[in-house]
Amino acid sequence: MGDSFHDQLIEDSAFLRAERRLDTELVDKLILQLNRIYPQILSDKEATKFRNLDVPTSVRLGELLAHLRGKGEEACREFYRALHLHVEEVYYSLPTRQRLRDSLDPLTFPRAYKQRYVLNDRDPLFFLSCFGVAVGMALLYYYSEAKLTGGSRTLGLAALGLKRKAQEVLIWYTEQSLMN
Repeated sequence: MGDSFHDQLIEDSAFLRAERRLDTELVDKLILQLNRIYPQILSDKEATKFRNLDVPTSVRLGELLAHLRGKGEEACREFYRALHLHVEEVYYSLPTRQRLRDSLDPLTFPRAYKQRYVLNDRDPLFFLSCFGVAVGMALLYYYSEAKLTGGSRTLGLAALGLKRKAQEVLIWYTEQSLMN
């Protein structure tokens, strides 16, 4: 990474303060992570100050980010580690993370982004209706030989919307059943 964590935090601060996914609970988790795991970065007194619920979350987060920038590179790196641990989707949507992901390092192999192939863009209801029609036709075919007399007529009518080969098979079956 070309930028230091300190520089990245400066660049990401505006995005983090405006991010709606960082609610009060998640900001408190980040503060507690920094306080419990790294008390040299965030003391108990500082953590209590940043966890004050009377202050809006965006203001508390802005003050925390300014405090971490003042603490130095190690504090900024640990903040990014806590953010990655607790709020991964926000971490990957940071402007610096997207820039690092999109830039290609000439010493590494370029990433091949796999394109998602959509074989059928219809919803599940379409699949269920097609499956229902197929099951219905199979049941008609199975029971129409001995018990149902209207089944062969239904198959003949079903042939109207099908391709030529399917029409021929269904009409042949209809004629066979009428002859018997």
